[in-house]
Amino acid sequence: MTDVIIVGGGPVGLLLACELRLGGARPLVLEAATGAERVTRSLGLRSLNARTLHSLELRGLVQPLAEAQWRMLDELAAGPGPDRSDLVGMMTELLRKGMMRGHFAGLPLLAQDGTAEYVMLKQHWIEAVLAARAAELGVPVSHGRAVVDVTAHADRVVATLADGERVEAAYLVGCDGGRSLVRKRSGFAFSGTPATMTGRTAVATLTGPGVVGSSLRSPGGLVNLSLVPGEIATIEFDGGPGDASSGRDAPVTAEELAGSLRRVTGEDVGVARLEAGIRYSDNTRHADSYRKGRVLLAGDAAHVHSPIGGQGLNLGLQDAVNLGWKLALVARGAAPESLLDTYTGERHPVAARVLRNTRAQVAAMRPGAQVDALREVLAEVMALPDAERHFTRMVEGTDVDYAPAAPDPRVGRFTPSLTATPPPDARAATAEQAEQAARPVAELLRDGRGLLLDLSGGADVPADALAGHRDRVRPAVADTPQAGGGALLVRPDGYVAWAGGSGLAEALTAWFGPAA
Repeated sequence: MTDVIIVGGGPVGLLLACELRLGGARPLVLEAATGAERVTRSLGLRSLNARTLHSLELRGLVQPLAEAQWRMLDELAAGPGPDRSDLVGMMTELLRKGMMRGHFAGLPLLAQDGTAEYVMLKQHWIEAVLAARAAELGVPVSHGRAVVDVTAHADRVVATLADGERVEAAYLVGCDGGRSLVRKRSGFAFSGTPATMTGRTAVATLTGPGVVGSSLRSPGGLVNLSLVPGEIATIEFDGGPGDASSGRDAPVTAEELAGSLRRVTGEDVGVARLEAGIRYSDNTRHADSYRKGRVLLAGDAAHVHSPIGGQGLNLGLQDAVNLGWKLALVARGAAPESLLDTYTGERHPVAARVLRNTRAQVAAMRPGAQVDALREVLAEVMALPDAERHFTRMVEGTDVDYAPAAPDPRVGRFTPSLTATPPPDARAATAEQAEQAARPVAELLRDGRGLLLDLSGGADVPADALAGHRDRVRPAVADTPQAGGGALLVRPDGYVAWAGGSGLAEALTAWFGPAA
């Protein structure tokens, strides 16, 4: 039987599937749309922030994503339109110089020292990289298979498909977006605040005497000409698109987009042709828990918010990285179900902070003289070194601390960037992988196991410290002994589970299950 059904084959579902397979579980991905349909929905650009890139580097995925980014930018730069080409050139220069970090309410956060980590891609390019990795790992991904019902039992979960087929698994994870069927059918509470704005992104050809350019401070909202030819976006602070009865789910039309452009810019502009369009809002809601028995949620199925700031995809990918290794251990019987409780415990507060800061960003984007003044003051504050550091860590996701009350400040934080030497690895697939040589910690986590990192140069960790756990945790010795010595127990997602010289056996059992 399949261990885990993943409903939704977007970036979050695909990454979760890869993490589960790497951890020894047998996932199945069910995606309602076909591959072609997903490409047509891939409007706008998605950004991957520093912490997401750190996590993806643990699996060797940053290089293919970065290569895809440069291919995309080269293609865009070669397209028509000198104004757009100049914009692509400016963005490419910022990315190549390592200056792009993101923004807060449109106020840029740049790294003058060139240390920024940031990747920007169309969503279907991201999905292509993750789908290729899933295929390498042997993960079955099935498109055109819509799930219409979910039924949880004491020992399994049943997903019913549109054609009547029933698929069973030990667990099921809803990665099926903000209107998640899994969440609704499973009875998760989803409270929050209603929409106050309507966003539209479309591929369109504009007409008329009016001239439209990108502006965050247009009279009626904001308008953005994408780097992608023909893509244009507007946001109006009009109370939101309403509900299904008011046409929220109807296709975006040329007339609707033209009206929005005229209201936002004040220009006499029309839309001669509209190829595709989507509508969105700042509807902000959060599931009360990410788990109900054998059903779990990740990504937009667990939390929705305004896209301003570009944090939603990063939040979902971090859900997948946090949940994947835990659910794999539980699904294959190596760890108790109680380990899954740490998923909500760790990720729910992170999402709550993101929802708070995206609400704040929406407030700081509204048109009007009062908000103009607020933005001027906010820009002055963000220029202060400590404030700039605070906002940068917020949008980069590097402020996450899963154990803020831990006596050792390293616990709950992402592992430090060190090099370490592992012993010869009998599990390695190649002689090169088995070689006993110093490598970055990120590479040592590539096989999905945890890491016991001796910081003392080999003096503080007994040889039998991992007895019964070597199938789940591998040892390594830091290349350069660290002040204070001791050791770190690093989880497969790169976060430190334990630090110190005592209590290791208890930490191993708590995070990786009992010894085999």
